[in-house]
Amino acid sequence: MGRSVHVEVSIHETGGDVNKLIKKFVKKVKKSKLLDKLRENRFFEKPSSKRRRVMLNKRRNAQKAERDRQKRLDKKYSNNRSRR
Repeated sequence: MGRSVHVEVSIHETGGDVNKLIKKFVKKVKKSKLLDKLRENRFFEKPSSKRRRVMLNKRRNAQKAERDRQKRLDKKYSNNRSRR
């Protein structure tokens, strides 16, 4: 097994509110990336497949960032043209 992760929330932290307790617990689990690690290790993935997946994700993120950057620039310069 891997390293154990202890995520705990006490009822005193939330002032006795159970809904806040659940939200706080879920937030701590997400922050510790516990579920991500479990999903990742559920099945064996070949190292080459993992590298390929990571590379494709990086490429997709870079393309998305470039599109967003281009939209901001287009929007910025289209506003300046309309003022003239």
